[in-house]
Amino acid sequence: MDWGTELWDQFEVLERHTQWGLDLLDKYVKFVKERAEVEQAYAKQLRFSQQQSFVQLLQEVNDFAGQRELVAESLGIRVCLELAKYSQEMKQERKMHFQEGRRAQQQLENGFKQLENSKRKFERDCREAEKAAHTAERLDQDINATKADVEKAKQQAHLRNHMAEESKNEYAAQLQRFNRDQAHFYFSQMPQIFDKLQDMDERRATRLGAGYGLLSEAELQVVPIIGKCLEGMKVAAESVDAKNDSQVLIELHKSGFARPGDLEFEDFSQVINRVPSDSSLGTPDGRPELRAASSRSRAKRWPFGKKNKTVATEDFSHLPPEQQRKRLQQQLEERNRELQKEEDQREALKKMKDVYEKTPQMGDPASLEPRIAETLGNIERLKLEVQKYEAWLAEAESRVLSNRGDSLSRHARPPDPPTTAPPDSSSSSTNSGSQDNKESSEEPPSEGQDTPIYTEFDEDFEEPASPIGQCVAIYHFEGSSEGTVSMSEGEDLSLMEEDKGDGWTRVRRKQGAEGYVPTSYLRVTLN
Repeated sequence: MDWGTELWDQFEVLERHTQWGLDLLDKYVKFVKERAEVEQAYAKQLRFSQQQSFVQLLQEVNDFAGQRELVAESLGIRVCLELAKYSQEMKQERKMHFQEGRRAQQQLENGFKQLENSKRKFERDCREAEKAAHTAERLDQDINATKADVEKAKQQAHLRNHMAEESKNEYAAQLQRFNRDQAHFYFSQMPQIFDKLQDMDERRATRLGAGYGLLSEAELQVVPIIGKCLEGMKVAAESVDAKNDSQVLIELHKSGFARPGDLEFEDFSQVINRVPSDSSLGTPDGRPELRAASSRSRAKRWPFGKKNKTVATEDFSHLPPEQQRKRLQQQLEERNRELQKEEDQREALKKMKDVYEKTPQMGDPASLEPRIAETLGNIERLKLEVQKYEAWLAEAESRVLSNRGDSLSRHARPPDPPTTAPPDSSSSSTNSGSQDNKESSEEPPSEGQDTPIYTEFDEDFEEPASPIGQCVAIYHFEGSSEGTVSMSEGEDLSLMEEDKGDGWTRVRRKQGAEGYVPTSYLRVTLN
């Protein structure tokens, strides 16, 4: 069975069906295109930055992402691109066939209109001829009519009969032509067009089926490699070493400071007996001086206060001893590499100069002197820098060893970790150990000057600040330490300052109280 025979009178049905087929093809192309975009986005999401504990896992994930990219590329080229191009070709072919069918329909309709016109003309001419014949016969029988009128009426009747005969012949010829065109239209022309549409639609369905198969084929091609990637991920998951991770964290973040010693008793009763004098500076009772002294004491021992920006120095003395030692070691290794590079360049220039001296036609030896002199200057400069960094490194290492000795002598064993809230002096180490002696010999920093790490905690919050987010207390916390604030479980708080890496976050309660609470006790939402 074919369309041209069985569906000879279903032109509109075939038009809708072929359009539906092309729409289905376009819909599948769109689906595969979106699937390829999803695969591409999925692959991008899998390519996050590598971390120390997950290098092997991320390598496998990276390979897995590469396979997803291959799937996306295969779908994009073999399915989307080719089927989209094929769809355009099908649309052009369909358009051509239906244009041909509409032209044939239009020609048949025009022939039918001409047939109807010739038929109506023949009918009209016959009525006019009959009317003219009746008129001539009536005048012929009328005794009052003149001979001229009778002759004129007979000539008019003869003319109308002749015109009716011509219309009859034209109508017969037009009818014969229309029947021939109609037979050609229904038995030859339209069946051929419908057969072409049938062949086009079958080719489209076959190509679409092949496109369906390409979707699964693209997945099957990467399944073995993806299986290996997943096995590699499993191996990577089993190779995680928690103890090693803890050791790495210690090496990265330990400051090298000694643990703080016992706090000294500050006798505030001494100011009661002090007699103010006219030459005294400040208030008569001396309270500003006492408050300044106590604030300096807090600056050395409170580890959770706001930290002012520190000025970076060349010897990294602004850093904790352990971090200073690491940075100095890095700088020393970098200077040694630069020194080796300059020495190699000097040797190469010397060899080139020797070649020029032996074979002057290759170049002028004197042209190398400025470069040799510049290299020698760089070598001398780098040697001085190496010596300087070696001295700083030796001093930093001795300070680290000294702090370790002081810490071990004061504490037989490290304190047990807290169970409810962090204590005010053990979450992060202060610089009171090695810095107390240093501060005793130096003057206190002036106002506005950048201070070292672990500076004074601003307990008064003089500058009103707007919240940068909201947070909810997950656990109850009793703010018994200086600078902290209490909170109840489920309480809504305003976030005033994010965690700076010491495990504490500054918040404000609805009653207005403001202070620090453990970051792990909060669920934070930034604005």
